[in-house]
Amino acid sequence: MDHLLYIAMSGAKENMHGISVRANNLANSNTVGFKADFEQARAMQAFGEGLPSRVFAMTEQPGQNFDAGPVIMSERELDIAIQGDGWFAVQDADGNEAYTRAGNLQLSPTGMLETANGRAVIGDGGPIQLPVPLAKLEIGQDGTISALPQGAPANALEEVGRIKLVNPVYADLTKGTDGLFRRKDGQLAAADINVSLLHGAYEGSNVNAVGEMTHMISLQRQFELQVKMMKSAEEMDRQQNALLRIMG
Repeated sequence: MDHLLYIAMSGAKENMHGISVRANNLANSNTVGFKADFEQARAMQAFGEGLPSRVFAMTEQPGQNFDAGPVIMSERELDIAIQGDGWFAVQDADGNEAYTRAGNLQLSPTGMLETANGRAVIGDGGPIQLPVPLAKLEIGQDGTISALPQGAPANALEEVGRIKLVNPVYADLTKGTDGLFRRKDGQLAAADINVSLLHGAYEGSNVNAVGEMTHMISLQRQFELQVKMMKSAEEMDRQQNALLRIMG
């Protein structure tokens, strides 16, 4: 009975993990620049002192869905969208460089260019600081930022920074719990002049809500099946014990 019970238990555990992953995707279906996570488990033999006669389900990390989300035109000066492949660099909570495609940017009261959740956008020389207040702001396809300070002549628009744009291989990236991407080897990605921006737009989430709901229903049914198997194992064990008492 322990064979059946162990397999059902480990399978149910992975089903619950899969449901949580899909639920998180669904919760972020409207999050700007969000990349959906995949879930996957496979059968694995349990090795120990005896023969590997036990099998359990083991979580794998197949990665994320790197497909581009829909581009939403906003005409807002601080919104940017990556055209095609690529990322722009931001500073994470520890002050290290990370990458995102969430381009609904904002300006802090001190003029720091940030993402919507307060991550400083990194340029050629570090976090980008703009002269505030501004009368006008333009972001070029190559990430160049041109600003016109408030009260300055209309022809005084000048370059004040350039967003660092990168395009590392997807296989080299890992996603953190903060939703930002980093290189697996801990190294910084090199700037790529071929990455292009669209100004006045941002990229939405690439989550397919209908698809996520379908996966969640399938995983829930698998979980219920695993629970039924555990109950069957319990009933079979109870009947076996009753038979042994009769024979004894």
